Amino acid sequence: MSSAVAAAVGFKEWSFVCEALGQGVQTLILRKGGIHEGKKGFQFSHENFWLFPTGFHAQEAQLNWLPPNAAEVTVPQDEMRESVEIRHFAKMHAVWRVTDWNRVSALAPFHVWTEEVVRERFAWNEESCLHIALVRVSTLPQTWSFPYQRGYGGCRSWVNLPEEGIALESQLADVLDDSTWQQQAASIRTLLGEATSIASS
Repeated sequence: MSSAVAAAVGFKEWSFVCEALGQGVQTLILRKGGIHEGKKGFQFSHENFWLFPTGFHAQEAQLNWLPPNAAEVTVPQDEMRESVEIRHFAKMHAVWRVTDWNRVSALAPFHVWTEEVVRERFAWNEESCLHIALVRVSTLPQTWSFPYQRGYGGCRSWVNLPEEGIALESQLADVLDDSTWQQQAASIRTLLGEATSIASS
């Protein structure tokens, strides 16, 4: 896992989930991995990253929460996309690789996905498991916009972003206050136990 950010990196996630993270509704990322993740499969290979919103036409039916600004943050499909709008940044604090469905299911109060979606991801591919990250999210005062590139598409989790993203990190403000975030983090750690890895900061 990289502890220093040498370039601006984006983590691709459904646009409404990015908003859930950016509005403090959840502090977890759940991932199984895409078909282009490489031989080792998905890894949380960066500790600090921008939340890169992606378009998925059926996400409304697969989430238990919709952002009040849903129309504003709805993203076109890749082939229709001309620009990228980013506002939220995540700092990872702990990672778990969970193979026990009961532990995954117990996290329902802490994220916006439906149980059906989470169960499908958990069971997908040869091994039943999920990679789960506890993150603290911060946000920009204004949206960062830049042209969409074909290289951002495909079933991959990580993408390299324009270098200006590094300088923009100085403008970020935490979404949740310290007390609220620490309470949520403590509850999640209690449910999941010892982390597979923990960020150095």
